[in-house]
Amino acid sequence: MPPVAAVAPVLVLEHATKSFGPVRALEDGSIELYPGEVHALVGENGAGKSTLVKILAGVYQLTSGRLLVDGAAVALGNPAAARQAGIAVIYQEPTLFPDLTVAENVFMGRHPLRSGRRVDIRAMREQVARVFEGLGVRLEPARLARGLSVADQQIVEIAKALSLEARVIVMDEPTAALSAYEVDRLFRVVERLRASGAAVLFISHRLEEVFAICQRVTVMRDGRQVLARLLEGLGPDDLVKAMVGRDIVLRGEETRRAGGDVVLSVERLAREGVFADISLQVRAGEIVALAGLVGAGRSEVARAVFGIDRYDAGSVVLHGRPLPKGSPTAAMGAGVGLVPEDRRQLGLVMPFSIEGNVALASLARLRRRGLVRRRAERAFAADWAVRLQMKFGRLSDPVATLSGGNQQKVVLAKWLSRRPALLIVDEPTRGIDVRTKAEVHRLLIELASEGVAVLMISSELPEVMHLADRVLVMREGRMVAEMDRREVSEETIVAAATGQLQRLGA
Repeated sequence: MPPVAAVAPVLVLEHATKSFGPVRALEDGSIELYPGEVHALVGENGAGKSTLVKILAGVYQLTSGRLLVDGAAVALGNPAAARQAGIAVIYQEPTLFPDLTVAENVFMGRHPLRSGRRVDIRAMREQVARVFEGLGVRLEPARLARGLSVADQQIVEIAKALSLEARVIVMDEPTAALSAYEVDRLFRVVERLRASGAAVLFISHRLEEVFAICQRVTVMRDGRQVLARLLEGLGPDDLVKAMVGRDIVLRGEETRRAGGDVVLSVERLAREGVFADISLQVRAGEIVALAGLVGAGRSEVARAVFGIDRYDAGSVVLHGRPLPKGSPTAAMGAGVGLVPEDRRQLGLVMPFSIEGNVALASLARLRRRGLVRRRAERAFAADWAVRLQMKFGRLSDPVATLSGGNQQKVVLAKWLSRRPALLIVDEPTRGIDVRTKAEVHRLLIELASEGVAVLMISSELPEVMHLADRVLVMREGRMVAEMDRREVSEETIVAAATGQLQRLGA
């Protein structure tokens, strides 16, 4: 069903503003949603997307502006009012009652009743089964919600929205925690929703998904709508430019330098059942990317090099000196930094302050007579906050209050402040917006130009193509290909990662 511009929009948000005291989170949150269309809402973290979504959900109320549903002005004082207006919001991590069945979760608070005001379990399950059938999804209404995957939980939330006869369905980062198969299934469900005449608002940082599933786009920047039109005729670069307000500078030849001395040398590293026969080198001023499918063993190799995990055989040498097994302290002392994939669990101490996290790896430098000087810690953190263009309230705020992109900057600041000889970055831009991603790329390029050796693990092929001087591909715990940037392509990386190229040395 193609988008029909002549059809009246089902929902219009006009010049919406939202203030929290003196802080204005939304300056001009304008958007129009049409039936039978999937409408993308994109923008960097802090652009106002979440505030707009919470206004549609009835969580926040407008400071000014107006909301129209079917041409009539409505005031959404609470989430129940939003549901009554036909608006349903499906969040990235749905919250279901784990000890109730799928059907009971769908009909929570409005179960069909039979005589004696008893819940009609059979009718409820039959209705839910019909909804799942209409969505083309196999899910048992009678099973408990406990143990459902995130993807299945989202399907339950979609079923709930349809049972409420919602005509506007908002999906907030729905694919962030899904596998490729689950994303494909979700997209098939979205197509069915679109074909049924629903208006779907799709929020995502992944521009390839926007172009795959959406017909119209609204771009927000600094709390304002800066672009709103059909996607036809636009490309990813157009959206990126609108989001950040400028062109993204790609890594040019002038930022690359001939590889210097070997900083990291890994020889025949092995850990039983995880990886085997891993050999690689990273030189000063070089960005080397470890590519491969999820589960190939890339992160495990990084953890072994840094000393978090022990290995069974092989050696790790830094600047010609062997690093002890299983000793992150020794790795740090030798000049190795690690930005882990899971920044919240492994990279940060979430209850600590921003300044405390930035200074965490440099306490020895800030300590005087056995005590860390608070003033020195704050000045240290403030310097790095300016360098990395962090957005925050106060440095004494818990790091948990920051956006994902700014949390990643705190992790980077923690290690950059130690002036590492080798920086290992594992999925450095996962879950952060386009503008922050560009800033992280800029930082990595600057580090390499200053002579730091960078070992990067990334599942984003455009990122690998943009940054890497050499690409090493892993598959099932083994190194299967090494490519120079002049010969690498997305096709050859995928072919190696899926076993379509011969293994090295075979």
